[in-house]
Amino acid sequence: MKLTKKLLQILSSLFLIFLVSTSTLKAADECFEGLSRSIFKFNMAFDDIILEPVAKGYNKLPTPIKSGTSNFTSNIATLLSIPNSLLQGNLSQVGHSTGSFLINSTLGILGIFNPAEKMGLKPYKEDVGQTLGAYGFGPGCYLVLPVLGPSTARDSVGLIADSFLDPFAHVTIREKSLFGISGNDLDYFSVKGTDAVDFRADNILNFESVKQNSLDLYSSMKSIYLQDRENKIQNSINKDDDWGSLDN
Repeated sequence: MKLTKKLLQILSSLFLIFLVSTSTLKAADECFEGLSRSIFKFNMAFDDIILEPVAKGYNKLPTPIKSGTSNFTSNIATLLSIPNSLLQGNLSQVGHSTGSFLINSTLGILGIFNPAEKMGLKPYKEDVGQTLGAYGFGPGCYLVLPVLGPSTARDSVGLIADSFLDPFAHVTIREKSLFGISGNDLDYFSVKGTDAVDFRADNILNFESVKQNSLDLYSSMKSIYLQDRENKIQNSINKDDDWGSLDN
């Protein structure tokens, strides 16, 4: 276990050095398009064989179960939004995120229900990539990550930093204790995996539409991702936008 963690730290450091070195590139630029397209093909095969069938099965669950699961994973994601909203100086969102998490975790029974929304609390999902963007850091080159999908140099750095800033990651994959609460790797990846399935299930028709109407699916997904991330950085995302969580 210690050897694995040490190896991950070394790989993360090397990856970080590479990403920082490409941070001056524009989002439309590619670090190595050939490799990204190959990874994209792998991801699409993974989607066809595993993710899409699981998502379709998930959609057949009773609405209360599906809704409760979605609320639960969203509530946990709010934990990452609190420190990022604070770093962005958005005190209003700090209040919305903190209030939403506390209310949903208690009155909402661990986030299964969402009474905070009925009270007018509407937290945005914030991550380190968005915080870096708010500070003026450009996206850097575009790349595709295995399984995780579309990303940029900035967002990939943010993805690594998220695991240090996110309280949920702190008590699970980093095996630390916070207010007497602790977990493990399985807890973390179970929640993240369920969140991905929930998002995929909500966008079955959207994905089919993009597949059928795109001359180049890789370029279409790239365009959607970059626009979605820019909207999130500007906090201009429409809550009714079906693609509001494309980067999950």
